[in-house]
Amino acid sequence: MHIKLLYVVLLFLVTAGGAISADSNTVSSTVVTDKAPPTASAPSVVVNNTDVCKSGASASIQTQILGIASGIAISDLNCERLKLSRSLYAMGMKVAAVSTLCQDYRVFDAMAMSNTFCPFMGQIGVDAEKAWKKNWELIPDGSTIRHLYTPPPPKRVTSDTPIQVDPKMGIIGILMALLIL
Repeated sequence: MHIKLLYVVLLFLVTAGGAISADSNTVSSTVVTDKAPPTASAPSVVVNNTDVCKSGASASIQTQILGIASGIAISDLNCERLKLSRSLYAMGMKVAAVSTLCQDYRVFDAMAMSNTFCPFMGQIGVDAEKAWKKNWELIPDGSTIRHLYTPPPPKRVTSDTPIQVDPKMGIIGILMALLIL
């Protein structure tokens, strides 16, 4: 009976000792969120004058480490052409104004379709038409009527007569090739 009592006491001590020796930890932390992450702001490209043939574009990208922002001004070439033509016309240079507009293939095609050809090196009317036909490669790229001015490709001359080859010349050629080797 003493042995049973001893076992019960040992069992009690072992289980009670584990409960007594257990550790208790409390962890506390504080997260500071008073600062917002940095942002990339795209620069504003401002064109204040309405008489300027440019428009602005800008973009930006931001990561947690690096931010990039950029802006550019884009030129409108057709707007510039119209302004140049208006200025030339206002100065009394009407042929130069039309020539400026004719650099655009759409205007060139419209002028040709209306049988009013664009000026060519100071020539107008029928003389300009003849000059454009001679210098067809100067017609603006993209023109839908350019093929009307382009000369046809030269035709190949063919013959029904077969080519006669002297057999002696072929043998001499082979011997010369062997001699070089």
